[in-house]
Amino acid sequence: MKDYLVKDNWKIIEDQYHAEFNQISESIFSIGNGQMGQRANFEETFTGETLQGNYIGGVYYPDKTRVGWWKNGYPEYFAKVPNACDWIGIRILLDQEEVNLHLSDIKSFYRELDMKRGLLTRKVEFITPKGRHLSLESQRFCSMADDELGVIRYKVTSHNYSGGLALVSFLDFDVKNSDANYDEKFWDEDHQVANDDAMYVIAKTRKTNFLCAASMDHSLTITGGKSDFYFDYGNGEKYVEVFISGEIVPDGEWSYCKYVNISSSRNHTNEDLQINALSKSKAAKAQGFDALLKDHIDAWANIWNTADIVIKDDVAAQQGIRFNIFQLYQTYTGKDSRLNIGPKGFTGEKYGGSTYWDTEAYCLPFYLSTTDASVARNLLIYRHNQLDRAIENAEKLGFNNGAALYPMVTMNGEECHNEWEITFEEIHRNGAIAYAIYDYIKYTGDKKYLASHGAEVLVAIARFWAHRVNFSEEKQQYVMLGVTGPNEYENNVNNNWYTNYIASWCLEYAAESMAYIKDTHAEDYARIISLIDFSDEELKKWDDIRNNIYLPSDKNKGIYLQQDGFLDKEIIPVADLAPADRPINQKWSWDRILRSCYIKQADVLQGIYFFEDRFDLEDIRRNYVYYEPLTVHESSLSPCVHSILATKLGMDDKAYEMYLRTSRLDLDDYNNDTEDGCHITSMAGTWLAIVRGFAGMSVEGETLSFAPRLPQQWTEVSFKTNFRGQLIEFIMNTNGNEIKNLSNSPIKVLLNNKEVSIDPMKASVE
Repeated sequence: MKDYLVKDNWKIIEDQYHAEFNQISESIFSIGNGQMGQRANFEETFTGETLQGNYIGGVYYPDKTRVGWWKNGYPEYFAKVPNACDWIGIRILLDQEEVNLHLSDIKSFYRELDMKRGLLTRKVEFITPKGRHLSLESQRFCSMADDELGVIRYKVTSHNYSGGLALVSFLDFDVKNSDANYDEKFWDEDHQVANDDAMYVIAKTRKTNFLCAASMDHSLTITGGKSDFYFDYGNGEKYVEVFISGEIVPDGEWSYCKYVNISSSRNHTNEDLQINALSKSKAAKAQGFDALLKDHIDAWANIWNTADIVIKDDVAAQQGIRFNIFQLYQTYTGKDSRLNIGPKGFTGEKYGGSTYWDTEAYCLPFYLSTTDASVARNLLIYRHNQLDRAIENAEKLGFNNGAALYPMVTMNGEECHNEWEITFEEIHRNGAIAYAIYDYIKYTGDKKYLASHGAEVLVAIARFWAHRVNFSEEKQQYVMLGVTGPNEYENNVNNNWYTNYIASWCLEYAAESMAYIKDTHAEDYARIISLIDFSDEELKKWDDIRNNIYLPSDKNKGIYLQQDGFLDKEIIPVADLAPADRPINQKWSWDRILRSCYIKQADVLQGIYFFEDRFDLEDIRRNYVYYEPLTVHESSLSPCVHSILATKLGMDDKAYEMYLRTSRLDLDDYNNDTEDGCHITSMAGTWLAIVRGFAGMSVEGETLSFAPRLPQQWTEVSFKTNFRGQLIEFIMNTNGNEIKNLSNSPIKVLLNNKEVSIDPMKASVE
């Protein structure tokens, strides 16, 4: 756990230089706008420990799978979001001495991410090896008002140096991924131009042929000394630069602005790509840094108006939740249904930037509440549009009759994960996708979605489960063999309770959905039947499986068994582990982990969290008390589920501990793994821990319900939520609870199971 960042309600601040934490800071201070993003690399030359990263949403490269032994069904590639054009680069030359902070004596350092305004600022004062004393100040943002635009204002101030100064501002597509399986580059040049009229590079991804353009315009203002400066232009393979030379004097300042358009053939025809890039960068220069920044800040203000959560008198908790909300919206804004939410977003390359089950299980509820319902609907549409590929994925594994297995990792619907125990065994992801449809409809009331899109996905998923189980003569029940549950520290197990339970629920929900469509949407039902060849016999089979599926349990302990044989393990609580053994995924062999009782993340408890209305409180308590002490929480997805259930059980200290852990997972680098990117999808779990945990928000029937339990560490917490077209603000504090109706029509909500009616623009106080 690290503790080097300043606690602040709205800002992430690093107030001194920490070379040993630089890659962690590059992740934490990342910026983005849903279409593109970048790590917080320095603009100037830096030869210290760094992980360069600029990324473009939806652009990917099929990096050939790297495995020791090939097995039938393996995907041929692991999709990588390629490190894209390095557009921030500004080299500084002082009479041929190049500024390099790694080699300089740093006198002061300040880095700030202003989350309210979406602005990254850095200030550094240093002395070069030749004794030149300078200061740098940079401000940059990826515009939320124009999601193809990146802007930098870069100031160089001299304290003792008088002489020649040159800025070399460049665009460089000659980059590679740090995680390339075979250390190859992913880009080929299409063409480039560098002159007074235009500076741009257009490159094409190998194999996938995405064309991407980077176009730059710029301006320079000099104060103090001679104001003359000269331009020269250069180019190389996938590279263009402008060389700006002049002079600087003590107390003089150069203020340089760089306006860059980053766009791709995903959003423009190949013919229009260059024209768009050039016109956008020129228009940005004409508008100017301050005006562009204002538009950007206004766009963030609109987001924060409904997405913010306000926590009083706990700066660490407040900073944590805002950081999580900020990074989520930097990653996904919902404008483009072709995009999704990668586990690292635009903050790093790990996991390939692809789509996992995290989106459906954790992120969808966040977007349901904090913005228009169409955003969450786009996340569902993303999966619906890839249904054909999910059916193909299942066919490759020997399934038929329209059964669908959604991929564990994907960019375009194809499976592209190359670990056997994940690709073929962690099939519970199918259940999360079905659950997301249920969650969306329950919250929005949009039952038309079942008829228009949802039912086809649900039936295909149900067919997969019906094929995947087999009937055990010994148990006289249906079983599921050779799976990996959410706890990835167990592979190839039989009858993972969570997987069996959610499979049974999927069969139930698919059958209910088809019955509803048959009764209420006759034309859609006829259309669906004609597409999928559905019959009553199939429904009977589903019903038989659902009623007779094996769910392992131990009656003596009163718990559900994570899987068959779990109690054969040596049960030693995590608290008894030596600190030197933590985290076990970095200290132990995989063999030792697999044989241990230790749980990476909520597994049985994940199922109880999803379906907690189906379990009584004591049932939940017994399972929580048994499994949480065995959980190492080495998945970013783990603490939030445990916080929510602990709140429900009245375990206030544990709930707060788990909340703080999930909210500050990256800020404090709990698991020693933030250097390769932030854990974006788990950040939605932080929101869940407050809204569905401490505030107890749920939907009961057709009514929004709250069952609040304020942590004793807080005096007040408040948030807004969009529910079926109405905006509600919920406030809980030490004096009670308040619900404000911010809409133009009356609402009814449940507060601690009591119905409350609230007139438009009024409040109800408990």
